[in-house]
Amino acid sequence: MSFKGLQPILYGGREVWPLVEGGKGVAATNHASSGAWAAAGGIGTVSAVNADSYDPEGKIVPQLYHELTRQGRHEELIRYAIDGAVEQVKRAYDIASGRGAININVLWEMGGAQQVLEGVLERTKGLVTGVTCGAGMPYKLSEIAARFNVHYLPIVSSGRAFRALWKRAYHKVAELMAAVVYEDPWLAGGHNGLSNAEDPTKPQDPYPRVKQLRETMRAEGVPDTVPIVMAGGVWFLREWENWIDNPELGAILFQFGTRPLLTEESPIPQAWKDHLRTIEPGDVLLHKFSPTGFYSSAVKNPFLMSLVARSERQIPYSKVEAGDHTVQLDVGVKGKNFWVTPCDRARAHQWVNEGFVEALRTPDDTVIFVSKAEREEIRKDQADCMGCLSHCGFSSWKDHDDWTTGRMADPRSFCIQKSLQNIAHGGDINENLMFAGHAAYRFKQDPFYSNNFTPTVKQLVDRILTGD
Repeated sequence: MSFKGLQPILYGGREVWPLVEGGKGVAATNHASSGAWAAAGGIGTVSAVNADSYDPEGKIVPQLYHELTRQGRHEELIRYAIDGAVEQVKRAYDIASGRGAININVLWEMGGAQQVLEGVLERTKGLVTGVTCGAGMPYKLSEIAARFNVHYLPIVSSGRAFRALWKRAYHKVAELMAAVVYEDPWLAGGHNGLSNAEDPTKPQDPYPRVKQLRETMRAEGVPDTVPIVMAGGVWFLREWENWIDNPELGAILFQFGTRPLLTEESPIPQAWKDHLRTIEPGDVLLHKFSPTGFYSSAVKNPFLMSLVARSERQIPYSKVEAGDHTVQLDVGVKGKNFWVTPCDRARAHQWVNEGFVEALRTPDDTVIFVSKAEREEIRKDQADCMGCLSHCGFSSWKDHDDWTTGRMADPRSFCIQKSLQNIAHGGDINENLMFAGHAAYRFKQDPFYSNNFTPTVKQLVDRILTGD
């Protein structure tokens, strides 16, 4: 018996529960978890963001890059991405055994997104029911969906973003838009769609925002039978009781991104799973260090706190004496064209005394102070860039035209590809980015997980369907 008479929906010609597994990029969601979610009757989501491939013995193929140029490594990356996602989709489909549905998730801001998506859909015909896509404005998503006859589910954080997508492109392929995913910018894990007008420190109640999204959809002629998927902060369905069968909101589905991390089938390493049980409220930070330029949410750990500290060791400078910039910076930099305030120069001396002896310029006419080891790592990671994003603030890479963003590489950021590959494949959870939604503290509070219990995906879906 499901919570509050929650009813299955028809999706891709099949009855499925209105429960969507969030697709977590770079190997945090794979065939095992998404195939099991579909087998339990829900909509499983394979991440098509640098997914793993396997050798003939079933071992994960390390994604090593051999080309000497960034463009060359970018082509290697696209091949890895297509091969990996195809492999994951096929395996997930086999596990699902005709139950539920398999979606794939792509980030529009990933390098070569269109090429990857087309390459995957070309080789998985009949296996993928729909494509979820966010992180950017994926105008071409509907056109690609039409070419391969799959559903598409755009991810937005506001009615305004949906209207722009609909008016420019989606109204032409209305029949294949299966749902619109509302991803709450303050609660969801991973990259978040906060606009410049929204305050990252002041979360807004999702209900009025989703109501406004539905009103926008209605104004554009989208029927109420096209569901909105509530994503971000969803834990117990009983907490969303007034959203179900609510005429103001129309049809609603629920997406679970964080909860499936702690399951038997979840591919993340055991250390990451163990850490999820220890998270307290406030331990997930909405931060601006991602090289995408988007806000993103990750667990506070030494890696993330070192990025916070790096940006705090930052001072503005002028190339000539001007205003309050009356003294020359005499530590950490070569040359004399760094004019700063006397107070900032004193701070710089203090940082150098603490071992942060190298000053690196940022694109915003500031310098940050880092240790020699940090400087070497930053420079190596920038040089090794393989073009995993369409625009990368950290390395200045752009995946088209002249291959550069035209801005100086920003040392306040980091190589996201390296860090996410590391943590997904057993790297130190303290020294890499650990994505999670802001409700992750609930693992520690929810009695379902007491005594170190780790459910199977089927047990989790059954539990969710009770309202818990």
